[in-house]
Amino acid sequence: MIKSNEEIELLKIAGQIVGDTHNYLKQFIKPGITTKELDKLAYDYIISRDATPSFLNYEGYPASICTSVNEEVVHGIPSDRILQDGDIISIDIGACYKGYHGDSAWSYPVGNIDEEKKYLLEHTEKSLYEGLSVIKPGMKIGDIGYAIEQYALKHKLGVVKELVGHGVGKHLHESPDVPNYGKKNTGMTLRKGMVIAVEPMLNLGEPDIYILDDDWTIITADDKPSAHFEHTVVVTKDGYEILTKR
Repeated sequence: MIKSNEEIELLKIAGQIVGDTHNYLKQFIKPGITTKELDKLAYDYIISRDATPSFLNYEGYPASICTSVNEEVVHGIPSDRILQDGDIISIDIGACYKGYHGDSAWSYPVGNIDEEKKYLLEHTEKSLYEGLSVIKPGMKIGDIGYAIEQYALKHKLGVVKELVGHGVGKHLHESPDVPNYGKKNTGMTLRKGMVIAVEPMLNLGEPDIYILDDDWTIITADDKPSAHFEHTVVVTKDGYEILTKR
């Protein structure tokens, strides 16, 4: 799980490609575009950077990015669905560069969104940084989850527990799991050179979720909106560095 300096340099490039893909896509996230069009834009951009989309054909996944709209939590499959004014969309992007992966999700407003959705986006993003803020050698995985969960509960948002963050490296998903809940001083000890994706998924309503018949798309059980923010980071000697900078 501890990455060499050479591996971290490749992971930085992969992560930067992911961050740049998010920045590139952002201009197109408007009412009237389809999620399939966003997928094609992302594919073309990632390929143009001498990388490949990590998600394409991953365990049979049929697209390059995940596009999860409104009550869809994660793993929404791009389609002919047209984004509407007032939607929110979580876009999860992975890129593989010379065998190493970057992974980052971000949630975006489509046009003008209501105050509840603004609240959800603001505090889910802030919960990510609450989790990141505790990362340094000697801290525990449980400390990250505790920080995220306490922030979410304080803001009355539902914490999805079935889905977790993870290690990142030569494989898109490596150990350790990084839950968005937990107890202080429990779980694996963080060490310099570990690379993990931290990714809170918070719901405006209850935390319960279920999976649709496509075997990928996960939605909230109460049909209320969900948001998802994720960065891949490396543990440094005195903290962390974001690899998927935007």
